[in-house]
Amino acid sequence: MSTQKEAQISEKDAKFRDLVLHGNLWGVIFNVCLPLSLFQLFNHAFNILDTMMASHVSALAVSAVAYLSQIQSMISAVGVGLAAGSTLKISEAYGAGDFEMVKKRLSTLVTICFGLGALVLLCAQFTPVFLRFIGTPDEFIDIGTRYFVATLLSTVLGFFNNVYIAIERSRGNSKRILKLNMVVIFIKLSLTAGFIYGLKGGVTMIAVASVISQTFLFICATRNIFFSQGAFSFSKAYISFKKEVLAPMLLLSYPVIIEKVAFAFGKTVINSMSKNYGATTVGALGISNNINGCCTQMQNGFQDGGSAIISQLRGAGDVKRAIKVFWRVLIINMSLGLIMYILLNTFIWPISSIFARSANGFDYEFQKIIVAVFKAESIGGCIPLGVNAASMALFFGFGKTKLSLLSNFCRVFVFRIPILWAFQHYSSMGSQAVGVVMALSNALTGLFAFILAMIVLWQEKKKLKN
Repeated sequence: MSTQKEAQISEKDAKFRDLVLHGNLWGVIFNVCLPLSLFQLFNHAFNILDTMMASHVSALAVSAVAYLSQIQSMISAVGVGLAAGSTLKISEAYGAGDFEMVKKRLSTLVTICFGLGALVLLCAQFTPVFLRFIGTPDEFIDIGTRYFVATLLSTVLGFFNNVYIAIERSRGNSKRILKLNMVVIFIKLSLTAGFIYGLKGGVTMIAVASVISQTFLFICATRNIFFSQGAFSFSKAYISFKKEVLAPMLLLSYPVIIEKVAFAFGKTVINSMSKNYGATTVGALGISNNINGCCTQMQNGFQDGGSAIISQLRGAGDVKRAIKVFWRVLIINMSLGLIMYILLNTFIWPISSIFARSANGFDYEFQKIIVAVFKAESIGGCIPLGVNAASMALFFGFGKTKLSLLSNFCRVFVFRIPILWAFQHYSSMGSQAVGVVMALSNALTGLFAFILAMIVLWQEKKKLKN
């Protein structure tokens, strides 16, 4: 084992830890969460850009990208969930002042992510067989197989990149995350525009641009984790699969992994069911999700930052202050949801027109489907999902990841798929039904998550009294 000095934190990290424990909470939240919120918004531009560029190819390409993106999300959910759960335990050790445990967990987590990446790359050669096995429409397989293989490579890079981002988030380096992501966005935009509009490439080139941009972030992450010193750096000597190191990370991560895989799978089922309203309805639903995501992804930035702050405070034993973080994040997310609901609905027609253009001209019928789905979906999306995000911050921060699994499982398999099935069998409503179902499921999810959050708060306050 290396020396104790290797597991110490820098003066900057020590100051941030003191700020979280003793500084003004509003200031701490905005300092950590606002850059993360912007990061999520810019990162969301990847998905929007993919859809926009695909729409320039054809409406079928839009639907193929929307469909395959959900399958890719199922695979990336393993890495995302592992990063989300494990880095919360790193934050908790950071807050508790156990910096040697920070280094052990970080080094072990990075090792696991590389192992997962190697496994995914080995399976990539079976892509067509896999896509047929899960019932992917033949037209989507024909147009999207190479696109999907390229996204798998991007997913592997994402395993490590997500860990790096989560680690920087726990250290309060959210501004660094934002700056790096701005460069990634610039690379992505430049390459995609060149591939699609300059070289007249297909949807595969969109994924290639993502791979290249993710490679840049991977290089930066490698430099900061492998070639730096202190508790937040990788060391082979600190890799440990002992129970006290690994078990807490896995116990917190596995519900997140199951949740994200199930949620992505559920969305794939929704896309398959949506085909009953026509192939372009799948694309319209994906576009509507992307437009609404301009709001929800920003709220998720406050969720991610809030959970890291809560976890640190919990590790330091300050539960009362951790609870205050939840209420502040809830107020911010609901306010943000209201503002974005007004803005997006005001400008939905010009926004949707961007996605209705292709090399074959403007598709007004496709635009009408997009607007109809969006207007219905946004009613139950912007504010309720802000409540849901704040509740998730509480669940993650207090290690209640099984509750996040329960909430999001119900969101898809109780509040969404059965309702869509009922609409398809007992309603004459057209493609707008997809948006109505989204609104209902999101609203019910927000309410359910808030009820669960109140139960958690009651339990924690009861513990404090005892």
